[in-house]
Amino acid sequence: MLIIAEKPKVAEKIARFLDSNAKKEYENKVPYYVISVGGKRAFVASAVGHVYSLREKQKSSKIPAFDVEWAPIYEVSRNAAYVKGYVKNIQKLAKKVDVVVSACDYDIEGSLIGYNAIRFAAGKKSGKRMKFSALTKNDIVSAFKNMGELDYNNALAGETRHILDWYWGINLSRALMSAIRKAGMYKILSIGRVQGPALDILVKREKEIASFVPKPYWTLHIEANSVKYAHENGKFWDEASANSAYERTDKKGIVEEVKKKMFKVAPPPPFDLTSLQIEAYGAYKMSPKEVLQLAQNLYENSYISYPRTSSQKLPASLGLKNILQKLSKIKQYKEIAEDLLKNNKTKPNEGKKTDPAHPAIHPTGIYGKMSEREEKLYDLIVRRFIACFCKPAIKESTTAALRMGKEKYIGNGMHIKEPGWIRAYGRYYKQDEAVLPELKKGDKFKADSIKKEKKMTQPPKRYTPTSLVKVLEKKNLGTKATRATIIDTLFKRDYLNAKSIQVTNLGMAVHDVLEKYCPAILDEKLTRSFEEKVAKIQEGKLNEEDVLKKARDILTEIIREFGKNEGKIGEGLLRAFKKSEEKRNFIMKCDKCGGDLVVKRTRDGRIFIGCTGYPNCRNAYPIPSSVKKVTFVKKCGECGGPIVKYRIGKKTVERCLNVSCPN
Repeated sequence: MLIIAEKPKVAEKIARFLDSNAKKEYENKVPYYVISVGGKRAFVASAVGHVYSLREKQKSSKIPAFDVEWAPIYEVSRNAAYVKGYVKNIQKLAKKVDVVVSACDYDIEGSLIGYNAIRFAAGKKSGKRMKFSALTKNDIVSAFKNMGELDYNNALAGETRHILDWYWGINLSRALMSAIRKAGMYKILSIGRVQGPALDILVKREKEIASFVPKPYWTLHIEANSVKYAHENGKFWDEASANSAYERTDKKGIVEEVKKKMFKVAPPPPFDLTSLQIEAYGAYKMSPKEVLQLAQNLYENSYISYPRTSSQKLPASLGLKNILQKLSKIKQYKEIAEDLLKNNKTKPNEGKKTDPAHPAIHPTGIYGKMSEREEKLYDLIVRRFIACFCKPAIKESTTAALRMGKEKYIGNGMHIKEPGWIRAYGRYYKQDEAVLPELKKGDKFKADSIKKEKKMTQPPKRYTPTSLVKVLEKKNLGTKATRATIIDTLFKRDYLNAKSIQVTNLGMAVHDVLEKYCPAILDEKLTRSFEEKVAKIQEGKLNEEDVLKKARDILTEIIREFGKNEGKIGEGLLRAFKKSEEKRNFIMKCDKCGGDLVVKRTRDGRIFIGCTGYPNCRNAYPIPSSVKKVTFVKKCGECGGPIVKYRIGKKTVERCLNVSCPN
């Protein structure tokens, strides 16, 4: 038997868990393991993620292109040469065995990795499947004993998604680059099956913000002992009404009514990947991509369960009591974990979301060396897990109505009476406490001040990478494993910038030309319909080739529409790119004509500073030929030219670029 893991670290763990005397050997400078299980010899080898990639059968630049094949990834990408040894290893070991087992991550991607390794590297038509959600000895031994047939539907769903992404990404990116090249410029551009709708979501928000017209409004509040009580009207949309209410408000008044209400707040459900990404951003400003990488590290070190999950369920079969017992041995969780065990609190509060492949993210109880960022994420996961077993928190809300002259003011308070689960999750709990003084009906009340404030309505907030992941999940665009990468790609293409995501001029131009000439590329309904079809392949309800044929028909029509308007699309992209570059390379206003001085390039790649008013204005400043980057410092006080900073070798130079200037 040959067992194939998804990563080298995982292969080693599987080998050691199945046979503590596993022997490590090397082939093609790549490790594999020889083990004995049930008196029989077996091998454990590793992939390194995807070891096969899609490529065009006959390399071309044609559009549309649909003729694809799987090939070893080292034949597709020059950066993947290291993969060759792993593929050769599997090929050689497979010749010595009768059965090949996929022990890759149990999701669509992992299933495809294992399926490709079995059918292409191992040369087998069928195989077995180990399913596990955590890298612990119990999980691995159980997965080995209970292995079943290879999950072909999962793998075919993964293959379909990869081919769909290839169809969209290659053809539409080629079309964009062809358009801008024919307009006179070479620029790497891309758009994809999920990239398009994601960009559309961001541009719509950007346009909402740009078109937003702020409206003034006024608020009134009184203050006593640093506690604010707001006028019952909330917002006044005309100042005259606010002034009138202000004039009718006295500093002395009476408490008209006090209402108190006790209520329970249930513990939060355990983490699925999206909620973990959202919470980690709020606590530590971790990006979705960083959270996924850190969580993968924790999983491979056996500290947590598999992170790419949509589930908020913790089934009893996980051995929850045993996990709590292990956590009670870790100093920072000892007290609360022991308390739960003592009171037999071993049934968690769960959420509604499920995942057929994996439970919610949870600690295994194993604890060891971690980086600082890994430790923070681990603590967040553990405290959320422990909180699930705790009692509800009990809060008391207080509402006080005050009659101040002829006007009514309302004060709201919130107080935690019994912390319950907040005790475990406290450092990550967003406090909403606002304590009102003890008041009762009929009490006299005196305000320290009466205030009227003018405010302006605010535009919608820009998305952050984390809030965008949440929107993509809600709209069923992309997958839990790919959403962070899609956002990262949009940044790499210069379509976006900043943490509160802003769409660049280039991103806006790509969107606008597509919206005008090929709106189907941005259509989230089309993308979502294919996600639903992939899910049906996974369930065995649809055929892979039928879905791909439908995709080819739709994409052929999209490309036809694109081709009819290629010239206009190219011109629009070129204008936007030049505008974007000018903005990025702006130095200062031209000291000769008032235009813009920007960093430009000669045909042989050297940079200089010149005016955008060329050829009418020929103002230009040379830069030493070895300099690749300049930074504007200030306008020269002597001659009005630009003072810039740049490096030559190890030396930083700061000077005015006007050769006749003493600066």
